[in-house]
Amino acid sequence: MIPAPWVQRVVASPELRVPDPNDPKIERFFRHIPEKDNRVLRVVVNTQVAPWRVVSVFFDRNMKGKL
Repeated sequence: MIPAPWVQRVVASPELRVPDPNDPKIERFFRHIPEKDNRVLRVVVNTQVAPWRVVSVFFDRNMKGKL
C-alpha cells in the first residue's frame, strides 16, 4: 500500500508533470520518494474534474534514471 501523504506530495509538488498520450483529461505526475529508496512514484490524475481525481498510483520502474 502506498501512503496517502506520498500521493499528496507528488500531486502538490511534482518533479515532472506530463499529459497522458491517450487521454487529454489525464495527466501524469512524477516525484522521487526518498522513504522508498528514492524510487519514482507516478500518480495519474484526471485534472478536468473538481476536485481532481486520482486514477492510479504506482512506482514507475521505467522512470529510473530518467527523472
